[in-house]
Amino acid sequence: MGQDQVGILLNTSMYRGIPQRRTGQESISNYEEAAKLYGIMPCFLRLGDIDVKKGVSTAYIFNGRDYVRTVIPTPSVIHNRALYADRAAHKKIRSMISQGKILFNVNNRYSKDVIHRLLSSNPHLCNYLPNTASVSPSSLRMMMNRYSDLILKPIRGSVGHGILRLQRDKEGWKITFPSRSGKGKRGWNTVRLKRGELPNWTWRLLMHVPYLVQERIPLAEFENRPLDIRVTVQRGLHGLWAVTGLFAKVAPQGSFISNIAKGGCAYPVETVLPKIFPPHDVRSIVAHVKTLALTVAAHLSSQFPLLGDLGMDIGLTMDGRPYFIECNGRDQRYGFRKAGLDELWKDSYRKPMSFAWYLLNSPNLAGLPEHIANPYHTRNEIN
Repeated sequence: MGQDQVGILLNTSMYRGIPQRRTGQESISNYEEAAKLYGIMPCFLRLGDIDVKKGVSTAYIFNGRDYVRTVIPTPSVIHNRALYADRAAHKKIRSMISQGKILFNVNNRYSKDVIHRLLSSNPHLCNYLPNTASVSPSSLRMMMNRYSDLILKPIRGSVGHGILRLQRDKEGWKITFPSRSGKGKRGWNTVRLKRGELPNWTWRLLMHVPYLVQERIPLAEFENRPLDIRVTVQRGLHGLWAVTGLFAKVAPQGSFISNIAKGGCAYPVETVLPKIFPPHDVRSIVAHVKTLALTVAAHLSSQFPLLGDLGMDIGLTMDGRPYFIECNGRDQRYGFRKAGLDELWKDSYRKPMSFAWYLLNSPNLAGLPEHIANPYHTRNEIN
């Protein structure tokens, strides 16, 4: 076919929607447009259609009019945008890597306790982390004695699912948890704790699903709604980390969660931050946020080789100090579009394609960490 081929690995549900261009929040056309810039061809794959023994795959390829399933040699460089939890899938991916295939962002959902532990080991970064512990009766009591505002979050949760909030005021402790109205609308319920003890249903949840308890940083607010900053950090044409872009995520009224999937709104930081902080401070605050995000990316990629694409949530206090909240290895890039930042949205697809070009043209993988061919070398990174 002439062009170098780069695989884009998708989950089955998204893969099936390619012929009808129904791929949810993932833009297939952005991949096509970005790949053309670097003279490469995107081939859309799912793990089940990769034959490791024969070295071939069935992939969707655009023929200029339609997407057609085509049998091709399995691409030597693959960008992973899928999530896999089962051992068989990871075993198959290991087999591909052992054959010399390069999969970047191969593990793209790291448990929050692993990320926190890795970042805590960095003397500089630990100053930017909320105090955090795995939930147990003793750790929860310790955190309640130390702080008056706590967040409880699933270790492997995403987009705000399952988050609880514990607060203490003059009347004692209360817990806030998600609820649904009769019409299916999401909302929040808050109940008082009797003698400071969690309800039985809460303990059943916490003992069934691993949770973290975390000091809640007093976040800056926009129109009385807390916000944080989403920072997309990616590797590009020279294999180096850079900030592709960032935007503010503002929680809906009455909520403490800013996730767009939970009703949060996305805004350009230039629109929001000058209304919160002195305008002459905004540039230095944004620079601090970017520096923190790049430092986190560099530290994580020293432990998880072949990371290339991260979405980080950075909180800001009212005095403009940034705190790392969490990161996602499958960044939901559509937030840029919701913020009206279409060019940055497209850039978030261009960078992975330029990194793929770099990998295709760097047989010695110069400039990347040791053991780069084995992204599984760090223990406990797989959910």
